[in-house]
Amino acid sequence: MHLWLGLLIGALFAFAGLTGSILVFYPEIDAALNPALNPALHAVPDGERAPSWQAIVDTLHREHPTRTGAWRIEVTGDGGAVPVRYYQPRETAGHDFAPFLVWVDPVRLTTIRTGFWGDTVVTWIYDLHYRLLLEKPGGVVMGIAGIVMLGLIASGIWAWWPRPGSWWRALRFKHDAAPLRRLYDWHKLIGLGGALLVLVVTATGVMLDLPDQTRFVIARASPLYRTPPLAVVARGAPLAIDRLVAIAEHVFPGAALAWIETPASRTGATRINLAQDGEPSRRFPRTNVWLDPYTGAVLATRDGLADTGGDVVMNWLHPLHGGEALGLTGRILAFVAGLVPIALFATGVLRWHRRRQRRASQRTIGTRDEPR
Repeated sequence: MHLWLGLLIGALFAFAGLTGSILVFYPEIDAALNPALNPALHAVPDGERAPSWQAIVDTLHREHPTRTGAWRIEVTGDGGAVPVRYYQPRETAGHDFAPFLVWVDPVRLTTIRTGFWGDTVVTWIYDLHYRLLLEKPGGVVMGIAGIVMLGLIASGIWAWWPRPGSWWRALRFKHDAAPLRRLYDWHKLIGLGGALLVLVVTATGVMLDLPDQTRFVIARASPLYRTPPLAVVARGAPLAIDRLVAIAEHVFPGAALAWIETPASRTGATRINLAQDGEPSRRFPRTNVWLDPYTGAVLATRDGLADTGGDVVMNWLHPLHGGEALGLTGRILAFVAGLVPIALFATGVLRWHRRRQRRASQRTIGTRDEPR
């Protein structure tokens, strides 16, 4: 079973691992591939005050006047170009997920880079890894393949599991053994050494690829958060974004600003996304404050540290899958976890191929020795 699962899906497992390892550091890779995003080029000079968030919003409205929906501004904290997403561009209306991407120079207040999700190298790799470039159907395929991959991992552990009293022998690398046996030992020890990491990354990947099914199952055990329906009355000019950010930060003192989402329409709410200590993801935290953009009134809040058990599970999926939950150490572990399937596939296929060659050679010798 392990052999045939490996031959049937091992290449896809290795492919998912390789692309996953790349994506662990995809913001850094994207910046490296685009020198225009170098933080040093967009740093605020010493002694000068950083432009306001309202200035960033005004820049977006000035340079992209036809995009009147919601803008989502990412607060990276690195002092470089400000990444922004526009989630409903008419150019990609038929796609499941393809926002318009903008990077704003926070010093000169100009757009320095634009594109659609999937047009850049890293977002294309992201879609390839996540959904095989097939949007939602591709996600289902990858989710089902991930379940099979879990079976491949489990069958490998089962096939290796030693008899009582032979654990040391089963864990030992036999340096003086035949090449085929040493190849098996490499396959075995790489698999055992990376088993826990690969199990975590694969299981969370399945749940991320099948979000509807995952939410359905988890909701049976614990209620999940639903964004409240909000609407405001348009009245004059909205307050400055910086004022709304200050109100949100007062609701959750000590939390770090993560995202700013402008209203999708004149009657929409402004959403401020904050990261509290203890949340697994700094980049995509779950603490939110929705505000009336005209009065600054707090319409609704979500405390990311007070979520239900089901929401806690959902909140940890992405940070565990990419390693962010454990900081740089976790990201390195996730990177290594992506390389393990490649090593397992290479050693497994090579061992299978050499065993076939040896058996074919033995049959040939046996045939020659038969009397005529």
